[in-house]
Amino acid sequence: MDSRSVDSEYVFYADESGDHSLRSIDPSYPVFSLSLCGFKKTTYCSRIVPRFQALKFRYFGHDAIILHEHDIRKQNGAFRILTDRVVRENFLDDLSDCLTNARFKIFSTVIYKPDLKLDLFPENPYAISLRICLQHVCGFLKRNGQFGKRTYFIFEKRGAKEDGELELEFRRIVSGQNDLSLPLDRFEIVFCDKKANSTGMQIADLTARPIGLSVFRKNQTNRAFELIRGKLYRGRRYSRPSQGIIVP
Repeated sequence: MDSRSVDSEYVFYADESGDHSLRSIDPSYPVFSLSLCGFKKTTYCSRIVPRFQALKFRYFGHDAIILHEHDIRKQNGAFRILTDRVVRENFLDDLSDCLTNARFKIFSTVIYKPDLKLDLFPENPYAISLRICLQHVCGFLKRNGQFGKRTYFIFEKRGAKEDGELELEFRRIVSGQNDLSLPLDRFEIVFCDKKANSTGMQIADLTARPIGLSVFRKNQTNRAFELIRGKLYRGRRYSRPSQGIIVP
């Protein structure tokens, strides 16, 4: 059977910023941010991946480099080249152009952990965020005539225990245990090692922290967030800011 007849035209990559623990909250970053980036496969293959590959060859001479937001920000490893101000400014400008010109949609939820009411929300921040993002994706796919087709959601491998818990939560949500009371038919989860060097995974990584900061430090200049603001899915049906649940 031709996979084009059963597979969605879209693929989604996820990454998070911050931990989902509620036992010890880091006052310097008391949020959990989940970024689920959706790409039309044809655009992803023909335009987005080549742009990011060209960026890597331009600055590093090869495409095995992983664009990791933390390493870029801290100038770790191969990103030590960014200690040179001119190189840093050129690289950040080119990376910004790649993100700005890439056509994709971001489904995101930020949990401001100090305000999360545990009596109302017994689940952890990851479970809450994942449910909201998947519900928004459902609406997006319906509007684009793709709901009911096999749709893949790619998550980074974190460890057997963590991956098992996430898969269990994902399958619980798509089985119909969600705010829509609707099975999210043919939503499939895939775990990907960071070493696989997936462009989609790296874009999700680059967007998660700026989204989290847009909530935690909303009055602070946030250049990275401004680049992706227009890509955010606009549905706010499940946003409850007074209870610590924000859909940017």
